[in-house]
Amino acid sequence: MTGVVFIDIDGTLVPSPGSAVHVARYLGTEAAMAEAEADYAAGRLTNPQVAAVDAKSWSGRTEREIDDWLAGVPLVDGIQETVVWCRGQGLIPVLATLAWQSIGKHLCHRFGFDAYCGPELETAEGRFTGRVLAELDEYGKRDFAVRCAGSLGLSPQDCAAIGDSRSDLPLFREVGLSIAFNADQQARETADFSVEGEDIRVVIPLLEERLKVRGTNSSP
Repeated sequence: MTGVVFIDIDGTLVPSPGSAVHVARYLGTEAAMAEAEADYAAGRLTNPQVAAVDAKSWSGRTEREIDDWLAGVPLVDGIQETVVWCRGQGLIPVLATLAWQSIGKHLCHRFGFDAYCGPELETAEGRFTGRVLAELDEYGKRDFAVRCAGSLGLSPQDCAAIGDSRSDLPLFREVGLSIAFNADQQARETADFSVEGEDIRVVIPLLEERLKVRGTNSSP
């Protein structure tokens, strides 16, 4: 194990406008969620405020129903291959995201990520109540990543982060390598590197170069 690669979901693995809007399309609240997500990106709303709006639309839905529907959410190419490549290099793939934990859990099981974070929806008897059980913002996302690295005996400088927007900025500033993928301007300006494409494997050469540099620096 040489490090952790933290990967965002919304706008990164799930193309813009992200998982919340795609799920809202299924729930019939797409327009309201698209507006809320735009307000978050512009800094007019916090993630907990967006989450409170979104949570209401999940009320009465079952966990199984949402999980089954998530199988059809659009994703970038190369996720499974990138996870496998990371493991082959001793890198632990982890989802660091503000997407609901239900979404992180689905992708974790589907592609083999080690862990995930995210705000949590309240459930009762297998159904969502429409209330938020646990909030999370961009600083909580950063703190999750720092704790995750620490639990493995690593520092944030041993880690990389891949993301696309405002929610990734605090984490970008902590890790040893930050990569903006299909990102907005503020993420591109904050990250060490910026790449675009329809396949997440475009980040692999940057991760490889980081491994080479670290290997050279640690040589006797």
